[in-house]
Amino acid sequence: MYRTFVSSIFVAIATTCLAQDYDIVITNGRVIDPETGLDAIRNLGINGSEIAAISEYAMEGSVEIDATDLVLAPGFIDLHAHGMNLGDMRMQAMQGVTTVLELESGILPIADWYAEMERRQTPLNYGASAAWTFGRIAAFTGEGPVAELSYFQDAQRFDDWKTQIADPLRMAELLDLVEQGLKEGALGIGVNAGYAPGYGQKEYFALANMAAGYGVATYTHVRYASNLEPQGSFEAIKELIANAALTGAHMHICHINSSSLEDIHATLDLVERAQAQGINVTVEAYPYGAANTVVGAAMFSGDGWRERMSSTAQNFQLGADRMTEQELADYQDNEPGTFVTWHFLDENDPDALALLDASVTHPAVMIASDAVFWSYFDESGAVLNYEGSDWPLPDNVFSHPRSAGAFTKILRSYVRERGLLSLEEAIRKMSLMPAQTLEEFVPQMRKKGRLQVGMDADIVVFDPTTVSDLATYENANQPAKGVHTVLVNGSLVVENGELKIDADSGQPIRRELER
Repeated sequence: MYRTFVSSIFVAIATTCLAQDYDIVITNGRVIDPETGLDAIRNLGINGSEIAAISEYAMEGSVEIDATDLVLAPGFIDLHAHGMNLGDMRMQAMQGVTTVLELESGILPIADWYAEMERRQTPLNYGASAAWTFGRIAAFTGEGPVAELSYFQDAQRFDDWKTQIADPLRMAELLDLVEQGLKEGALGIGVNAGYAPGYGQKEYFALANMAAGYGVATYTHVRYASNLEPQGSFEAIKELIANAALTGAHMHICHINSSSLEDIHATLDLVERAQAQGINVTVEAYPYGAANTVVGAAMFSGDGWRERMSSTAQNFQLGADRMTEQELADYQDNEPGTFVTWHFLDENDPDALALLDASVTHPAVMIASDAVFWSYFDESGAVLNYEGSDWPLPDNVFSHPRSAGAFTKILRSYVRERGLLSLEEAIRKMSLMPAQTLEEFVPQMRKKGRLQVGMDADIVVFDPTTVSDLATYENANQPAKGVHTVLVNGSLVVENGELKIDADSGQPIRRELER
């Protein structure tokens, strides 16, 4: 009798707690949490910016979202996103991304960049690393740095910062600039080494040592991308692993797919061996056989670069069209900061596709888009960054398809159509793994990448039977479909598959400032 009475009290209390009103309730969805392994039909209650309840029992909320036959997952976290304008973020939101971070290239000065971002409308969470390339450009040119992407683009007309070893004074100056970025809250050090491969061994070691000293990561676009030796992809990955082992730094390899080209099995073997020995190396890839880069990049210069990269002008695409040798030469000479699409693997070739798949499906590799800004041609034919607020984006705006579809391509191609990844594994690669990469030194990330009570309400709800990327190389300006709902810090950014134009709930992701 007593036991029955006590049990009744507990049931009544539980029922009362679950019946309380929440700000938002998502009902009857398949909840997948990659950390605990939960994969079940549940109801989810949100109060403010946090997940307040996950239960089999009914809930009521001020806003109720029916997720029957839909999947609830942690919002996707993109560690490698260059596009940070409003249009860029909106395209990312439509594919379920809730946090975009500029880590490979980074930016300087960091304080200026965060201050500017706080003045903007930001539907997604955002953050950046301290940019080694910006520090190097400033040390060699005596100008800047300026916290704008155009600073990096304009510097493509200068060669010294790309090709020369820094003397002691320049080395000290560029390292001071990077360190100042860390003191201002940068999320580590962005080492875009492929754009300045002439740096010395001591400089890269110093960057890794600085990262270890501050307890942060480096995010490296490795020095070389080449199928041939010397100065091949294998050598570049080996250099990074050596610095991680010598300094103890956490060193992250950006887009190992495009950095490795046809040598992906050898470079993945290096990563496996390093991780097995406890060397703190993490890895990302994007699911495309084409990169987006400036046409004047150092890797597309010098004797024999076509042989090393297995490329001709036909591997380069500007807008919807492949380039001719004359066009390539003209842009390299006169507009070297122009971003182009570079097809390093032909996805229509089964052997090339198998190489790409090896990088995407490897258990140690997380997904990051390398999304680039949206652009347009002005009246003179120059390519300019699009910074407007129109939605949908104007018809004349273009980019790389990964900017609109990297994460949904994983769900469509790798999960649903080809069965190369389980749904649970794909979600882990796009949410928990990126969060875990940063959480040791960015405490905010400990509450992201999970669907658990007390975690941030960064959530994507999608239809696993229809979720798809629509963007192509010829027409990247096509938002993804099949994403039903996106919440960022508990606020709706996508509702019933439609973007909320006034969404502005993104928050800065930033380390604590040094005092």
